[in-house]
Amino acid sequence: MNSDARHAPAAARNRDPILSVLRDVLPSRGIVLEIASGTGEHAVHFAAALPALIWQPTDRDEDALRSIAVHRAEAELPNLRPPLRLDLLEPWPVEAADALVAINVIHISPWEATLALFSGAARVLTSGAPLVTYGPYVIDGVHTAPSNEAFDASLRARDPRWGVRDVAEIERVAEEAGLVLEQRVAMPANNFTLVFRRR
Repeated sequence: MNSDARHAPAAARNRDPILSVLRDVLPSRGIVLEIASGTGEHAVHFAAALPALIWQPTDRDEDALRSIAVHRAEAELPNLRPPLRLDLLEPWPVEAADALVAINVIHISPWEATLALFSGAARVLTSGAPLVTYGPYVIDGVHTAPSNEAFDASLRARDPRWGVRDVAEIERVAEEAGLVLEQRVAMPANNFTLVFRRR
C-alpha cells in the first residue's frame, strides 16, 4: 500500500448511509463536484457505485490530494477524475457542475468557508441541481446529542472559528445564495444529510 494513501475509519462507517441518500438526490448523469474529499475513500466508493456520474474530487490540502490520487490510481475507475486543488475561499478551478457534495466540511472550517460554499454553489450549479452536505448540526439552537455538544467544544478548542452549525443559520445563507433546503435526513451517529436545490 502506498504510504501517501490515507484512511479514515469514519469514511468506512458512513459511506453507505450517505450513498443511499445520494442515489435518491443526485442526477442520473453529469459531473459531481466533491468539496474537501479528504482521504479520497468516499470519492472511490461513490464513483464505483454510481458509474453514470463523473466524480470530481477536490481538496485544499496537499497531503489529501496525494491520498486521493493514490486511491484513484488503485481503483482504476473511468468516471473518477484526478483531484483538483480547491480552496473554498479562493477562485474555484471548476466553472460548472451538475451536483455538489460536501461531507464533513461545514463544522471543520471557518464560517466564511460555509458562505463561500453556498456562493460557489450558486455560481457553478444550474437550476434544480443539488448541493448535498453531511455532518453534525445543531437543530433550532439545540445539540442533537451530548456527544455532539462535546465534539463542538473540542472543535472550538482546536480552532475558535470551527464548530457545529445550526441548520437554521445554514438555511438562511442558502436562501440568500439562491438555494432552498429540500431535505434533512437523519443519519447514524447523530449526523444529518442536508439536501439543497439551486433555484
